[in-house]
Amino acid sequence: MSAVSAKGGSSADALLARANELSSSIGATLHDELAKVVYTEAQAIARSTVASPRPHSGTWDRRLDDLLTSRWFGFPMMLLILAGIFFMTIEGANVPSELLATALFWLHDQIVPLFHAVGAPWWLTGFLMNGVYRGLAWVVSVMLPPMAIFFPVFTLLEDLGYLPRVAFNLDRMFRWAGAHGKQALTMGMGFGCNAAGVISTRIIDSPRERLIAIITNNFVPCNGRWPLIIMLASLFVAAQFPSAVSSIAAASTVVGVTLFGVLVTLLVSKFLSSTWLKGTPSSFQLELPPYRKPQILRILYTSLIDRTIFVLGRAVMMAAPAGGLIWILGNVHVDGVSLMKHAADFLDPAGRLFGLDGVILLAYIIAIPANEIIVPTIIMAYTATGQMTDFESMETLRALFVENGWTALTAVCLMLFSLLHYPCSTTSLTIYKETRSVKWTLVSNLLPLTVALIVCFVVAQTARALGVE
Repeated sequence: MSAVSAKGGSSADALLARANELSSSIGATLHDELAKVVYTEAQAIARSTVASPRPHSGTWDRRLDDLLTSRWFGFPMMLLILAGIFFMTIEGANVPSELLATALFWLHDQIVPLFHAVGAPWWLTGFLMNGVYRGLAWVVSVMLPPMAIFFPVFTLLEDLGYLPRVAFNLDRMFRWAGAHGKQALTMGMGFGCNAAGVISTRIIDSPRERLIAIITNNFVPCNGRWPLIIMLASLFVAAQFPSAVSSIAAASTVVGVTLFGVLVTLLVSKFLSSTWLKGTPSSFQLELPPYRKPQILRILYTSLIDRTIFVLGRAVMMAAPAGGLIWILGNVHVDGVSLMKHAADFLDPAGRLFGLDGVILLAYIIAIPANEIIVPTIIMAYTATGQMTDFESMETLRALFVENGWTALTAVCLMLFSLLHYPCSTTSLTIYKETRSVKWTLVSNLLPLTVALIVCFVVAQTARALGVE
């Protein structure tokens, strides 16, 4: 019996060795060649057996595919559509965000007198209203309008059948990176919210490639990071250009930052697939679906209920304690100085190494639950108001930043750090729920942070060596 087992084992080993030898000689294109042969034969059979009464029917969608998936026009069309989505989201969300913020802060001013009327202690009023409530108000007013625009538009493209064309265009790049072509779709979803992007990785069947998509989804900016990136591009980059082209310069900066995030996604995916997550990329045969008439009710339900409300609910849950913590740090004093000022001064030397400062690092630490409250936290620290606030005038806001030592280099490093740094707590919680692994949740946080610090350090030190600030 043991001899038979030994013989069987040796035969299996020999078979596996022979399979590995043949696999290396065949190369990585076997699946592609098989798929090509199958579809070529299917097309030949269809042509010989199926007669179409209208031979010219359907030519419009083929012509459209020739444009959208063209080697020369496919990528420019993708960038144009992406820029259009960003423009609609940014411009369309400005007024609703302002109105919503005004309404929520007006409600704050109506509730605070009720606390005073019932004799509530100042610290309770401050913690609940100036901390927790204001934090929630900022998150809701900043996140809800952009998501309510971005997700329906993105879902509309999905329903029309355009997103598979995006995956087709980017498949070669992701294959080079050892990842799956469908990661292009999950990356696109991350533009609205990284937590939603992580959830969307369920469309990738391979556990290894799905994990790569989860870890790198953070490198595309979400709704919480857009306001900061756009603000910095407007205040510091556009200010370097004449007013006639300042808007174009700001928009180009935002698109450039986005493309840099895509580049980092590919490079980190390549690193992961070559080291910790080695493996052969799974085959990706994508049969482009026909263009469809959009189902408006399904689009509204999927985008507003399944995505917008779901993501906003998690963000609110995480932002509430952060708002309270920010208020405590700004209102508890030691030796006449707030805890926020003590912490910022302690972190300042480290921040300078990366082209930032202590206030910025502190804002990112205490605002981990939600990126939306980073800007008001920075303003609160600089103005020492004791509560999260905002400036209505962009000129006044720029003057405040410049007064506290900000330069164009600070703005560039902050945009890069905002793009690349660790995910918010909502996304981290989603990563853990999707992977059920503390290890990969930590990797998903520490790897982006390491990349962000390295990039900012190189940019800051290079600029200073060249005498550029």
